[in-house]
Amino acid sequence: MSSKKAKVLGMVLAGGRGSRLEPLTAKRTKPAVPFGSKYRIIDFALNNMMNSEIYSMYVLTQFKAQSLTEHIQRNWRFGSFLDSYFITLAPAQMYRYDELGEQWYRGTADAIYQNVHLIHNNEADLVAIFSGDHIYKMDIRHMITQHQESGADVTVAAYPTPVADATRFGVLQVDTDFNITEFQEKPAKPNPIPGRDTHALASMGNYIFSTEALVDLLTKDAAIEESSHDFGHNIVPMAMEDGYRVMAYDFATNPIPGQTGPNTYWRDVGTLDSYWEANMDLVAVKPEFDLYNYEWPLRTSAEFSPPAKFVHEEHNRRGQAFNSLVAGGVIVSGATLRHSVLARRIRVHSHTLIENSVIMDNCEIGRHCTIRNAILDKNVSVREGTQIGVNLDDDRARGFKVTDRGVVAVPKGYRF
Repeated sequence: MSSKKAKVLGMVLAGGRGSRLEPLTAKRTKPAVPFGSKYRIIDFALNNMMNSEIYSMYVLTQFKAQSLTEHIQRNWRFGSFLDSYFITLAPAQMYRYDELGEQWYRGTADAIYQNVHLIHNNEADLVAIFSGDHIYKMDIRHMITQHQESGADVTVAAYPTPVADATRFGVLQVDTDFNITEFQEKPAKPNPIPGRDTHALASMGNYIFSTEALVDLLTKDAAIEESSHDFGHNIVPMAMEDGYRVMAYDFATNPIPGQTGPNTYWRDVGTLDSYWEANMDLVAVKPEFDLYNYEWPLRTSAEFSPPAKFVHEEHNRRGQAFNSLVAGGVIVSGATLRHSVLARRIRVHSHTLIENSVIMDNCEIGRHCTIRNAILDKNVSVREGTQIGVNLDDDRARGFKVTDRGVVAVPKGYRF
């Protein structure tokens, strides 16, 4: 079977609580968190599917899903003429199974199991199960081709990471042909890639399954009461035990149109620090993650904001930005931005300095403010003369979360 003839169904897991990202996830699920001035985190998974010609997709939601639901319904719609082209939400619906009773999703594998009828309804040959909360580009067609040519039943995308860093991830042990022989969950001493002692293979939480194998494994796992119903913990080891061929896919070999060199950028933005760092990556002079590759378009909401505007060019009052991303509708009035990411419809007043910060939609920053190493959620209003990220004890006294790296997170709607 060639990759062109295979019918591939995409299933995007977007139900995570994202508790380590609070306060950004106080009222929204992690995949719905804004990122990079105009996107949501989930947009990158959906764009990977779209750019890989996977046009039949279900987005599985569960916790705090309203913001994500509205984003998908408003901004990710195909026309109504082709039944096989769709992006459809699949919320947790507590389907009843005789052996289970009514259940919310008990893990990533159970989320797919409770929607296995969708796989049958679409008569899919292959199922691409991808996480909706990471920042990366991936041509999934390349992974599908390897899956088919190798005769694999299960293929797991793997990110080559330095051995010292791999302790934070689930690590795949492979043989010289990249057959997976063991799964290690956050091991103290990760096993390296054969012939490459400096790096280990971290599971990315992205999978290609042949449908028959997937349904068999999910059905067996659902009946195991002590299972955590997780793909990495349970399904992949079970597949190996049951004699299925389980392969790793080296993400670094993934070719992106319009991009040269190995594909090395993948970020799990699961903490405030990692989220802030990934945003700061975007404003480098030569960013490792390039938003401006027109051969790999990154779609999101088509919002009709006016252009950004920088006003005043006086000796002591200039509207200016250095190494920054600025979305539509922003007005920088005699203020300075450095190494920052500003979303839509933000007003920054005169003599204010914003450095190394992420500011989300509809914020207003008064005159003579200093904002440094901060994340401001939507609709924050900052009065004149306020400092954020300058004295961290003051920020903690206000009740703000301050990370180990000194990043200050201001919750949605806060008014100084």
